[in-house]
This record gives sequence, C-alpha cells and structure tokens, in this order.
Amino acid sequence: MCGIIGVLGKEDVVSSLVGGLKRLEYRGYDSAGIATLTGNGIDRRRAEGKLKNLEAVLEQDALSGLVGIGHTRWATHGVPNEVNAHPHMTSQIALVHNGIIENYRELADDLSAQGYVFESETDTEIAAQLITSYLDKGDTPEEAMAQALKRLHGAFSIAVIFKDKDDLMIGARRGAPLAVGWGNGEMFLGSDALALAPLTTKISYLEEDDWAVLTREGATFYDRDHNEVTREIKQTRLSGAMIGKGNHRHFMMKEIAEQPAVMGETLNSFFNPHSRTITLPDLPFDWNELPKVTIVACGTSFYAAMIAKYWFESVADLAVEVDIASEFRYRHMPLKKGGLALFISQSGETADTMAALAYAKENGQHIASIVNVEESSMGRESDFVFQTLAGPEIGVASTKAFTCQLVTLACIAIDAGVKRGVIDHEEEARLCAAISEVPARAAEILEDDENIKHLAGEIFEASDVLYIGRGTGYPVALEGALKLKEISYIHAEGYAAGELKHGPIALIDETVPVIVVAPSDPYFEKTASNMQEVMARDAQVIFLSDAEGIAQLGEKAVGSIELPAVDPFVAPILYAIPVQILAYHVAVLKGTDVDQPRNLAKSVTVE
Repeated sequence: MCGIIGVLGKEDVVSSLVGGLKRLEYRGYDSAGIATLTGNGIDRRRAEGKLKNLEAVLEQDALSGLVGIGHTRWATHGVPNEVNAHPHMTSQIALVHNGIIENYRELADDLSAQGYVFESETDTEIAAQLITSYLDKGDTPEEAMAQALKRLHGAFSIAVIFKDKDDLMIGARRGAPLAVGWGNGEMFLGSDALALAPLTTKISYLEEDDWAVLTREGATFYDRDHNEVTREIKQTRLSGAMIGKGNHRHFMMKEIAEQPAVMGETLNSFFNPHSRTITLPDLPFDWNELPKVTIVACGTSFYAAMIAKYWFESVADLAVEVDIASEFRYRHMPLKKGGLALFISQSGETADTMAALAYAKENGQHIASIVNVEESSMGRESDFVFQTLAGPEIGVASTKAFTCQLVTLACIAIDAGVKRGVIDHEEEARLCAAISEVPARAAEILEDDENIKHLAGEIFEASDVLYIGRGTGYPVALEGALKLKEISYIHAEGYAAGELKHGPIALIDETVPVIVVAPSDPYFEKTASNMQEVMARDAQVIFLSDAEGIAQLGEKAVGSIELPAVDPFVAPILYAIPVQILAYHVAVLKGTDVDQPRNLAKSVTVE
C-alpha cells in the first residue's frame, strides 16, 4: 500500500526522501512524489509510474530543502496519474496520506461551500484542504491538525509540512502504521522501520489515533483525546543493506534463494537439537484448557493457516477453525472466552487481519500472532508474538515469509501435541528430525532451477492453469495458483484433487496445463488416480513428487520436478518452493513486473 517518508534534516533532504521511497517500493505503488520547504514556500515534484520517472523529473527540475515529505501512491480514489499523485499542496501545507478518508464526500461538500477548490480526484486532497481551512481561520498548525483529526473518518496515516515552518512536521495515524525516527538534530517519519533503516535505528511507533509533532529536537506525542503521552523509543535491527538484490535479477528470486538460511534461523529459535525438542517461550495460555483455536489470515498467509489446520488436528488432536480475515470480521463469529486466536501476517499491518484481531480481543481470546516484523501493529497488539526470521521481504509475492510461517506453525503444532499428551518424546523427536532437515532439502530444490525454468516454457503461453493436490498438498496447490496469477497474470486455480469430478474437470483439454502436487504420503494413490483422469483428457501435466512417485507416474507427464523424499509432515514446506520458482520463471518469460505486479500491494493497509 502507499508509503510515507518525512525528513526534518540538517542537510538537503531530497536524496534521503528518494532513498526512503525506494525502500518502500515493496509495498506497491503506481505514482510517486516529494515536496520540500524552500525559500519560496513549498515546492514539489511528482510523476506517474515508477520511481525512475520521478528521478528523471528531479534531474530535469531539481528540488532542494531541509524539510520534506515523500510518497509512493497505490491508487484508491482517483486514477494513477500525476494530478492525483502525492504530495497534495494547498497555499499553506503539503500532505501525504496512506489509507482512505471515508467521509471525504461530506467534507468536500462543506469545503466547496466555503470556496475551497479541488484539483485532484483523491480523498487525500480533502484532508489537506480541511487542515488548511483551520489554518486560514488563524489556528496554529497543532490546533489545525487536532481539529481536522476530529472530523476525518477512515483508516489513514498522514504526514504534513507547513509553509514558513522550517522546524516542524506533524504525523498522525488511525488504522495505518506510522513510525517516528530519532536522529541527532534531525527527525524522521516513515510508514515502517524499513523506510528509515539507513537514517536511524531509534524508532517510536504511533499507537492507534496518536499524532506527533516533530521538531529537530525531538517529538511530542498526543493520543486521541489530544493529551500529551509518551511513546517508547525502540532499537531496530533493520539496515539499508538488508534490501539489496545481491546477484539476482529480481527481489523475488533473491528471497526464494534465501529460504534455506532464513528457515534455518526461524527453526533454530524454536528447536533444541541436543534434546530434539521444540522449546517455546512461556505462553500466556495452557494448550489443554483452550475451548477453541481460531487461525485468521489473508492471501498467502491464509494458505499457511490451512496447512496448520492439518498439523494441529493430526499432531495435537486439536480442532482448529481457519478463516479469511476479511470474512471473519463481518461474520460475528461466536468465540468462547479463553480461546486462542492466532493471526498470521508477513507485515503485521494487514487492515482486515488487524480488525479481526480487535474483534477477537473484545471477545476474550488469547491473542497470538505470527509476524515477520516484530515491531508491527499486530505484534504490539498481541499477547504473544511468534516472529518469523525471514528478514525484509521486498517482492510483493510472498515467498520466504510463507515458508518461515510454515516452519513456525509446524513447531507450534508439535509443542501443542506434546503439551496435550497426544505425542510422546519419541514422536516429537521424529517430527523434529524431519523438520530439522528442511533447510538442507530446500537447498537441494534450488539446485533444480534450470529444470523448472525449462518447464515454465511449457505453460507460459497458456490461458488457464490448474493446480491440484490432496491433504496438505491442497493448500500448496492454492498457493501455487495464487503465485502464478499474481505475477504472470495467467488465470490459475487450485483445487482439492478429489473435487475435480465435481466440476473443474469440465475445463480440461489439451490446452490446459495441470500442476499435480503429489508427495509420497497417505494421499498419493488417490492423487495419482486424479492425475490419470486429467491425462485421459489430454491435459499437459507437470508432476511434483519424490523419486518414488516419479518412478511410478513421471513418464506420463510432460515434465516432472523431483523433490527430496521427506516425512509427509514437512512436505508442504518444501513443495511450496518449486511452485514459487515455476511462477517466477513463467513471469519472467511473460515479461511482467515480477517484484511489483500490477494492481497489487505488499502491505494491504486498507480494506
């Protein structure tokens, strides 16, 4: 979603603003801009499309200043063009905004009646004109912000600079993240710590409905009632060096290649290799006393939740309900007090998941989250955080964060099984041995890149692709289809293989590739039967299995991807990797924007 950067600097801030926007590219955007306070007031530069377009504008028409704000916009209200790009300016201020102003029409009518004229189609400009209307009445910047926040409805974060105020910047958040960075004689605002990584390691996070007044000497924080409050300064481990592409053409492939290392780091935070046990920190609940477990997530994280459901039910004899966050928040699900609500998110900022978390908290649930950003809003709102150690994930299509989520969920399921007396130490040791092999086996899969790249040539011209699997292979099929369609724009669907005869098999002909996810598990024979059914209808099958499975059926497929023979418990973690690589190579062949596919954003901070 949209990204915000602000700098109150000691030197020219333009390069810092552009650098911050580059670190925010992973969130997704379709236009960008910056504004600075100059000797003649406020000036700005904006451009439709990627940051290189903004850099070209700045090269032709330079901008400078010691105070500035920048923005990458993902269009909601108004088409993606220069007129709608941020920052938005009035006679008094420049403003950038992430989120949605829900009552913008009502505010626009009121401001129009007062004589204010709007240049863009955005809801953001309404916020800028509203603050300006209070300034025009003689309010101070702080008073104008306080008055405007009372009237703005929706989910947003905002950063504002003011004409003739060369030592002032104001930020506010409601439902969308915003961080304050502390420097030596300079201060910063950013959508997240990554945006500020090279500028500072000292971060304060605005809490819900907070707003902050920044000068070069520090920040003053106010709560929703406009009372002055204190917000902790935290040390962040992020650095600008963590977001380079290395030797890879795209961030996505770099992040796929990092999976053996980051899965190993995540596993090591839970697994004791000497005792062959899972060791979780003290949890604020007892596995044996939970009346219900509910797992909530969106997108790829939801497929991780589906796999976890199989694990919790088979290993811990624990019934689990899995729900998509955007549906959960509106269903008014009955939640018995004392249950566990587990939320999964890479960013920890997903709006629908945050709203579901708030609902679960109101209904007396223990709140745990699995996030890749410990300092995220979701992490701060949880009773307990299981942090995945994937590091910054820049590509919009989640790869390493997904597999680290699976490693984390597998460890949690094993712990629950032990604590509930469902599995003994011998079974725990067996499962731990299986999961301890995952990083090494993942490295072996990466070595098959050339074969997978060749198979991508078999499907990149297809209009439709089907993925099928059973058991934990079914969510992997769903995830494979999602990866393909989000970065290659090919229509793809994932199905439980047993559902083929209930409708989808009607789609099968010689033009439809079918990706079959078939590890050697209790479902293999059934999946093999479904594979025979689609081949009998001339489908072009790409078969994912181990050596034993390929020996049985591989010669009947147009191509096979051989995976290591592993315990079925960990198979979904490893089988996720080749479907990621396959989607990547198809997208490269299609010539799409792999890291920033159209219409998508990394962190979905509005509904």
